[in-house]
Amino acid sequence: MFELTINGQVYQFNFGMSFLRDANKTVSERINNATDKKKDVGATYMIAGIIDGNLEDLVNVLDLANKGQNPRVTRTLLDSYIDDPDTDIDQLCEDVLGFLRSANATKKTVIWLEKKVEEAKAKQNQDQD
Repeated sequence: MFELTINGQVYQFNFGMSFLRDANKTVSERINNATDKKKDVGATYMIAGIIDGNLEDLVNVLDLANKGQNPRVTRTLLDSYIDDPDTDIDQLCEDVLGFLRSANATKKTVIWLEKKVEEAKAKQNQDQD
């Protein structure tokens, strides 16, 4: 269970199967260009967004991971936490990625995405040489 303290209140975040299902429902893609078959893949896009430092994806992930927890954090509170100049956004992204990397439901996706990022960087460096 990932914990985050906002304004002195501790909030818990669970990156389990319920989170994965809810996150995946946010984006659907056609499977192999089939017109009638789709796969829910939202978690992959959200995690990729956090790797890229996308703060909207970070807030969405935290909101979904706190679903069903008590106390419940609001999106407004998450937004103000992100906007707070004392919040280390880079560290927050790393902390969330670290937990996503260790959670059984999401670790393979994170590892796969990080591998793709490294491959893209290596290719970019190779192209520059």
